[in-house]
Amino acid sequence: MKYALVSTAGVLFACSSFAADCGKVMIAEMNWNSASLMANVDQFILANGYDCEAELVPGDTMPTGTSMIEKGQPDIAPELWTNSMKSALDRGVNDGRLSIASKSLADGGEEGFWVPRYMVEEYPELATIEGIRKHADKFEHPEDPSKSAFYGCPAGWNCQITAKNLFNALNLGESNFELIDPGSGAGLSGSIARAYERNQPWFGYYWAPTAILGKYEMVKVDFGSGVDEQHYIDCISKDDCLEPQVTMYPPSPVYTVTTSEFAERAPDAYEYLSRRSFTNNEMNGLLAWMEENQADGKYAAENFMFEHEDIWSHWVSSDVKVKLDEALDNL
Repeated sequence: MKYALVSTAGVLFACSSFAADCGKVMIAEMNWNSASLMANVDQFILANGYDCEAELVPGDTMPTGTSMIEKGQPDIAPELWTNSMKSALDRGVNDGRLSIASKSLADGGEEGFWVPRYMVEEYPELATIEGIRKHADKFEHPEDPSKSAFYGCPAGWNCQITAKNLFNALNLGESNFELIDPGSGAGLSGSIARAYERNQPWFGYYWAPTAILGKYEMVKVDFGSGVDEQHYIDCISKDDCLEPQVTMYPPSPVYTVTTSEFAERAPDAYEYLSRRSFTNNEMNGLLAWMEENQADGKYAAENFMFEHEDIWSHWVSSDVKVKLDEALDNL
């Protein structure tokens, strides 16, 4: 189903007192950096801008979504990757238990095959799969100079299946490429970092938003195929895909989800959530800052509020912004 993003337009700017509506709010803090940052930003803005009793609770995609549907708690899941629980989310929305406030990541989760920007600046055709095949000899295999290297996803990850199937669909083996298992997520990100620091070629799978794509400028290779979402679901994402066809990765929908009870009880706070969204470029940069400064979600959220008023000020009314500015002055 297509999710309708519910709006309470007009309510936010009409209300001058928020506390009675908002009350106690439980926000799921997922165990990855972008979601932790987002949850802490929401806690700060809801507590200081809307007088909510905002509390963070541990979360993860499946248990949080299931608990919201079955128990009505927590009130907010700031960053819910919906592909893995689409059917349950459909039921929750249809049954009136959940509300989809916004796309927390405006671009959705993004996957693809990438090359460093410095390579594309030298050889613009490397932004296309035809150019990759033409210049296959530039991507020397680290262990076999007679082969070309494509860095896939670590064994056991779902993206290992999709990357392998698209590697085969694109006939990269016929262009002398060999699919490399990096061994771990750290191994994959480390291969990009090493290539960039040495200005060397690199070609492989990665995803966004991530600190790596915030720190290192990469270009997503265009397969020239567009997106065939149904084939991706039916075949590319399956280990037993016998006849993979070329398709770009479809974006993964990433939503801010609340209980319907919260949306009805606190329409002003819900309106803020309906406006709060990050682009992948914005989040990539924030994640790179978190990694470089070894910052947790709370510290990163405070830094975001201080340094990125140009982003968050568009999410709130002028009255709420005054309250948030005062709270920041008191930190």
